[in-house]
Amino acid sequence: MALNLRSLGNALRGTLRFLDRLSGGAPAARPPAGTRAGAPGGGAPGGLTGTYPGDFRGKAKVQYRPAAKGLPEPGEIIWTWVPFEEDHSRGKDRPVLLVGNHGRYLLGLMLTSKDHDGDARRADDYVDIGTGPWDRQWRPSEARLDRVLQINPRDVRREGAVLDAGRFRDIASALRGRHGWS
Repeated sequence: MALNLRSLGNALRGTLRFLDRLSGGAPAARPPAGTRAGAPGGGAPGGLTGTYPGDFRGKAKVQYRPAAKGLPEPGEIIWTWVPFEEDHSRGKDRPVLLVGNHGRYLLGLMLTSKDHDGDARRADDYVDIGTGPWDRQWRPSEARLDRVLQINPRDVRREGAVLDAGRFRDIASALRGRHGWS
């Protein structure tokens, strides 16, 4: 029987979250039946574990260090709740490329399957990353550069894939040029 370390890590992380809730740790907000976190009438404002700290607006170090230890790491594409820009109390579940850390938060870039290459006004805001298992339909994806998310590691719903180092270098170069990151 082959051992899938990622599945084992995800199961362990889920168990630890469950035990944390049982021991009186910060409870994860649960939306009412039929709704999703951040949807009208559902979930705590700002996502699964509390208030969204706001988008990251500083300089950081781009990191690539995916590891098969079941914890979300820069270089991995994860699924998490992402707040809308205009109203952080609402949002939706979507794929995010992790690119670094800031304090206790992971830094991430939203992914989209919508093609922005034809829009000259937004061309510098997106970098093509190709296709991968983070999208069930294997549609080409783009990473959005003009909004850097701060993500509580406890809000990561699942890990979707590891972005290969070559495509990550393209993202890192774009972040360094756009935001002055190291």
